[in-house]
Amino acid sequence: MSDRPWSDVITADDEARYEAAGFGKPAGLGERPALLIIDVQYRTVGNSPKPFFESVAEDYRTSCGQAGWDAVANISRLLTTFRAEGWPVLYPYVAPKASYDSGRLGAKVPSIMDVPLQGYEFVAEVAPAEGDVLLPKRHPSAFFGTPLVSYLIDRAVDTLVVTGCTTSGCVRSSVVDAFAYNFRVAVPHDAVYDRTPTVHQANLFDMAQKYADVASTDRILTSLSELSA
Repeated sequence: MSDRPWSDVITADDEARYEAAGFGKPAGLGERPALLIIDVQYRTVGNSPKPFFESVAEDYRTSCGQAGWDAVANISRLLTTFRAEGWPVLYPYVAPKASYDSGRLGAKVPSIMDVPLQGYEFVAEVAPAEGDVLLPKRHPSAFFGTPLVSYLIDRAVDTLVVTGCTTSGCVRSSVVDAFAYNFRVAVPHDAVYDRTPTVHQANLFDMAQKYADVASTDRILTSLSELSA
């Protein structure tokens, strides 16, 4: 599973087609990584670990439930390493919505417009600390309408480790934009999360073929330790 986190939904024929076309080659890490923790707020995981439908019913309709809490545990491990090394940690996050924020997203996903304020709080286990960069955003990509690129340039970052949610939404759009800006991108597949395993796995596969190196948190931590050494 760690080498093929999409194995439940992507067939051998699917993989063979991409391999024949020359996709999916590893890019590796650069020398100066930064960690993105995208939208890891209570509105995306619920107030406590519980199955998806319970979390949606009892906490927030935007919650991903237990899958989010499982990812939080791995994000915490990555965060510990980045803090120990003094590498940059950045938090692109959705700020509380005002009526004028509705736009197309509010029309498409009305439930995102009525999240209680407490839902926007950062999950305590991976909350920002002094010196971390907070980037409020209004759209899926961490790059769109934010100064993210200028912070990365200032720290001479060449690699982004992208975590958070959702795999198919804000994570994916941020990964695609990072790739477009010519950053190396690594996605720990067990440190990102979504509402359904099918959507999660399909998007991991597509990112791995085109835009990022996708691996387990364990494997990425090993690569980071080698980089540190």
